[in-house]
Amino acid sequence: MKTAIDILENELIERSPELLETLLCDRTTGKNIFWATSNYEHLGDDYLYDAPILSHSITGKNGNLIMPRVHKDKTLQLARSKEMAEIFTPSWVCNSQNNLIDKAWFGRDNVFNTEVISVHGLQIWEVNPDKIQFPKSKTWKDYVSDTRLEMACGEAPYITSRYDSTTDQFIPIEKRIGLLDRKLRVINENVDSLDGWLLATQSAYKNTYAYEWQGDSLFLARESMLISFIENHTHKFGQEPPLESILTIAEIISWNVWQMDGLKGVVPNSCQIKVEEKRDLFGNSEKEYIKCKGCESENIFNHNGMYCLIMDWDTKNPSSNEMGTPIKFINLLKK
Repeated sequence: MKTAIDILENELIERSPELLETLLCDRTTGKNIFWATSNYEHLGDDYLYDAPILSHSITGKNGNLIMPRVHKDKTLQLARSKEMAEIFTPSWVCNSQNNLIDKAWFGRDNVFNTEVISVHGLQIWEVNPDKIQFPKSKTWKDYVSDTRLEMACGEAPYITSRYDSTTDQFIPIEKRIGLLDRKLRVINENVDSLDGWLLATQSAYKNTYAYEWQGDSLFLARESMLISFIENHTHKFGQEPPLESILTIAEIISWNVWQMDGLKGVVPNSCQIKVEEKRDLFGNSEKEYIKCKGCESENIFNHNGMYCLIMDWDTKNPSSNEMGTPIKFINLLKK
């Protein structure tokens, strides 16, 4: 049965085949993101661990295949926790930790909400109903353009809290606590023109990043971020955004939310043992097996795998003269 948190891929492809393809795109490889999990292999070759996630694999009769972790079979949840340490965080924990980030940024407590204990003993939050006020040295635009990253994001509960990933409870826009949700709230409070809102929202998405290993979770994260854009536009203007605007946000998401082995900075499982064949003067051949130096030394800068690309949206691309230049994620790290 469909619930408020569900995003059906059939609905996405009905909007635009290009939209779904964009959400499946891996900008590093130029191909699609891949499953990176064996949970679907019983369905056939299109669902093998290394197989790309294709549109036809998750639409039509397979339109309900990829689902949030809370909807997965309990046995499967336990298996994924054991194999990939997949443990999703309750929204109140995400809120508490995101509040710490904002405390440091704003220099005060309880900017967006106040953490409280309900009459039933549950940890919840009460939303600050007043317009967010900014320090004298900072503006709402500074907050929107401040760069945030969720590591090993899963379904990205720290970025957008459309639902509680442990209880299945849908969270209305006014009560959302994700890093992106807070940026969108600030935009909603400070921008009334449609063009201005779209530009500010693009800035919010361009400055929100996340990575994940497993393809199905990554795809859910991308979907949630896209639907959050549509929901906020509808909440602000009373109608859904035009397809062109949705596609623009989808492209940003496809760059900023990517598939990566977080310990290596490369596409998962792309490091290899390379084989070199050497011949002596008498024509005898000998194979030499060369292991990945990064894997042997655990040095993130020495892997032979495919290092992941992200987009630096603030630099001009010399080939297109447009803003945005692909860079390696590891280039942001200090050696």
